[in-house]
Amino acid sequence: MKTNRRNFLRTAAAGIAAVSLADFSAFASTANPIRPPEPERKGKSVMGLACEPLKTVRIGLVGLGMRGLDTLERLMFVEGVEVTAICDVIPERVTAGKKAVTKAKRKEPVGYSNGEEDWKNLCERDDVDLVYSCTPWLWHTPVSVYAMKHGKHAATEVPAAMTIGDCWELVNTAEETRRHCMMLENCCYDFFELNTLNMARKGVFGEIMYGEGAYIHDLRWLKFDRVNGYAGMWRLKYNMTHNGNPYPTHGLGPVAQIMCINRGDRMDYLNSISTNQVGMTRYAEEKFGSLSPDAIQTYALGDMNTTVIHTVNGKTIMIQHDTTSPRPYSRIHMISGTKGMARKWPVEQIALEPKAHQWLKKKDYSKLMKEYEHPLAAKIGKTAKKVGGHGGMDYIMDSRLSYCLRKGLPLDQDVYDAAAWSSVIELSSISVNKRGNSVDMPDFTRGEWKDAKPLGIVTID
Repeated sequence: MKTNRRNFLRTAAAGIAAVSLADFSAFASTANPIRPPEPERKGKSVMGLACEPLKTVRIGLVGLGMRGLDTLERLMFVEGVEVTAICDVIPERVTAGKKAVTKAKRKEPVGYSNGEEDWKNLCERDDVDLVYSCTPWLWHTPVSVYAMKHGKHAATEVPAAMTIGDCWELVNTAEETRRHCMMLENCCYDFFELNTLNMARKGVFGEIMYGEGAYIHDLRWLKFDRVNGYAGMWRLKYNMTHNGNPYPTHGLGPVAQIMCINRGDRMDYLNSISTNQVGMTRYAEEKFGSLSPDAIQTYALGDMNTTVIHTVNGKTIMIQHDTTSPRPYSRIHMISGTKGMARKWPVEQIALEPKAHQWLKKKDYSKLMKEYEHPLAAKIGKTAKKVGGHGGMDYIMDSRLSYCLRKGLPLDQDVYDAAAWSSVIELSSISVNKRGNSVDMPDFTRGEWKDAKPLGIVTID
């Protein structure tokens, strides 16, 4: 009797969700975009774009939730930046943001909290050079596009876009406006990832043929937390309607940089499969009861998604996503070449020829890591660890972004990276819905990847 009633309620809930979550329907699209025609380029390529130097990077910060307020506090320690305006739909957050800035003995920023589109007024200010978005996923593209169209550089939390259409909109807008658009993939600036990038560029691993990345993070408690969790339960709602990999860039970004994606190679096609969804339902049953609304709700997102990407040059990348299983955190970060390999989780290890069948001993590993310490980590690593932000990588990312904008240099991550890495979201969903069949990936650079130089070993003066 209880089982039948629970199944009935789940069926009913699925029908209700289809109506109440209409705004999310685009993410469940099963239309096949295999090798669609590229949109007409109306601007010019921004590969290697260098803009006029800024004496001070004046920042308008949009979104002051869990991620945004931490970002605001961290920016108080970054050289060469001034936060001139902040925005959030919740007025109390704007008040808290102002206090965080004045506590750091900085000028109080102008606050915006008059409805869901007050951020547009922030983007239109003359004293904002960079719009830094820490909003929920659905707002990343709209905020970045509007900012660029109003002459601002755009920096957005991950992912930068949720659909292929949004990816192209970011690319086309950046090319038309000649403004930077950076997805803030902080994992590219973590210490081990930076060091392995340095080693790869120096040929330590030989030719990199394969890489792995992931976002394995048990977020069940946070998704269901209506008080301290995601505002409006937006991440939980997304799980109800979308399968595939909705959050690929933490694992993909560092591997893509090491493997020279968009700069000498590019992602050609992918295959994606997901397990059944079990974890969310069981967690809700145990936490709230088997007949609770959260337990009878249907969730589309499979517990584990595995996506394999094939590049034009015959390399492969495996990316995984799991935020519902009871297991330790991991981004995997593994790269394998013709001379050896490195992996980060569960412990940092490296194996090299001629004894690649075994891991380096602790003494030899430490010597190697010291020898190939990335200049960014060597320059500001100690300060980064003190300031914080996921162990310091957030501070390194923000410091490098500020440095490039003040020096008029190209950014380490451009709009083509933002689009290519984010495109896995919709494409993985399409592949899952087609029983894991291959789905071609767009060339957002429109051929520029063939001559573009790989990211070098950068630093800060």
